[in-house]
Amino acid sequence: MEEYRVLLADDEEEIRTGISRKIDWSALGFALVGEAANGEEALELAEQLRPDVVLTDIKMPFMDGLELCRRLKQCLPGAGLVVFSGFDDFEYARQAVGMGVFEYILKPITAPELREVLTRLREQLDRQRLERRDMETLRRRYEESLPVLREIFYTRLLSGQLKPDQVQERAARYEIDLPGGLWTAALVHVDVLGRDELLLLSVQSFLSEQFSLEGGQGRVVLYGDMAALLVRLSGVDRLYPLLNELERLSWLAQSYLGTSLTTGVGLPCQGPEELHRSLEGARSALDYRVLMGGSRVIYIGDLEPKATAALSFEEEDQRALSAAIKLGTPEQIQSQVRVLTERIAQAGLALSQGHLFLLELMTCLLRLTRSAGVAVEEVFGEGFTGAVSISDFSSLEELSGWLEARCLRLHELLGRQRTDLAWGLVERAKDYIARHYTDEQLSVEALCSYLHLSPTYFSTLFKREVGKPFTAYVTQVRMEEAARLLRETDEKTYRIAEATGFSDPNYFSYVFKRQFGVSPSKFRAGQKG
Repeated sequence: MEEYRVLLADDEEEIRTGISRKIDWSALGFALVGEAANGEEALELAEQLRPDVVLTDIKMPFMDGLELCRRLKQCLPGAGLVVFSGFDDFEYARQAVGMGVFEYILKPITAPELREVLTRLREQLDRQRLERRDMETLRRRYEESLPVLREIFYTRLLSGQLKPDQVQERAARYEIDLPGGLWTAALVHVDVLGRDELLLLSVQSFLSEQFSLEGGQGRVVLYGDMAALLVRLSGVDRLYPLLNELERLSWLAQSYLGTSLTTGVGLPCQGPEELHRSLEGARSALDYRVLMGGSRVIYIGDLEPKATAALSFEEEDQRALSAAIKLGTPEQIQSQVRVLTERIAQAGLALSQGHLFLLELMTCLLRLTRSAGVAVEEVFGEGFTGAVSISDFSSLEELSGWLEARCLRLHELLGRQRTDLAWGLVERAKDYIARHYTDEQLSVEALCSYLHLSPTYFSTLFKREVGKPFTAYVTQVRMEEAARLLRETDEKTYRIAEATGFSDPNYFSYVFKRQFGVSPSKFRAGQKG
């Protein structure tokens, strides 16, 4: 198993040396990855090394062990903490236990005692790691979540949010049998005011128990504030028997539930992958219920026989195209545009009849352009008014090429905008640091509050753009200013410490020597000599 990374913090070098040499880290399942002489340095190293275990003394300069543990619990909540001290102080022990510290050890520390603590700590870390990786535990949690996952699946299926190649894979994952063949969808509307979840559950249970159709299999799911009945038919000839069965259920519901049901039925479709299209027809059928008077079952095929010829730019199309432009590669963008333009040909329509489809697609692109703050002319050219007709193009290939070029241009502008935004944020952060580095309380939290960013996102962005963590950059700024003041002024060292954000002159000297290899006084003497 992978070794656990250990950070050791103690202001006494002899103790650090003794612990590091007397412990066979690898044999215990650990690797000593860093040592620190005080709490401030330990916190900086922890930010860089991300240790699994921190061994720390209580009494250290600049930041004591308890404060270090408190800070580590925020940035490394999963790390195991071991505290040791030369003082038999109950209050320290109480505070340490209250912070979730694994062990509190009194000095002098013996190698056998520390090995025993590390062994127990490793066992605890092993258990935690195994629990996270325990497939049986995950499987049990997964099975407990299956009802919710299935409900989400059906909602996404009926909303058209799943790609055709995802339907069977997701259905199998959630242990749902959705065979191919002829399917149709029906939406059942409860004809009472104040419909609630309990009534909908009653309708769902009623339909599941009472539905019966020779040559047809049905399943009932909740969809919004209605029940959706998904029926697999053995053939087209079973459609009208289905309508009769739904009529029977509508009348039966009056006596069983004391309420009336109106059902809209969509056109049959090939395969469950197309059920969202059938559901749209069912929804359209329900729109006619006011005009149809007392009709309990309304079939869209009776009212809109040509509904199969409809071609629409759907919500899933919008999401897929937007995702490709924002986050995809040029190849993915070109592929998505081709899929959309081929839909016109697959629908069997003349080129001019796809004008509404193109209008909906263009609306998606214009919204994406404007929401990003990009000038429309930069994407579509000077003088663009938004008036694009499908008749402006001589072929689907020409239309596809024009759309690809516009989408690729928008992709390029959004990418450049993200780069400029990251650069701008980092420059604002640097400016803030330059104006506040004298404040000892300068922190990433204060800066993120100023920038209105989350600390996690900012830390990742800052390190990526600058090449070093926030804390290391602030230290560099402070040290460069300290070096300048030592070269150019006769200010006392403690004054320079205060001017660069250090209330403790000793810690200032420690950090300065770590940065430049000499103490501030020797640095100044060297500059003048």
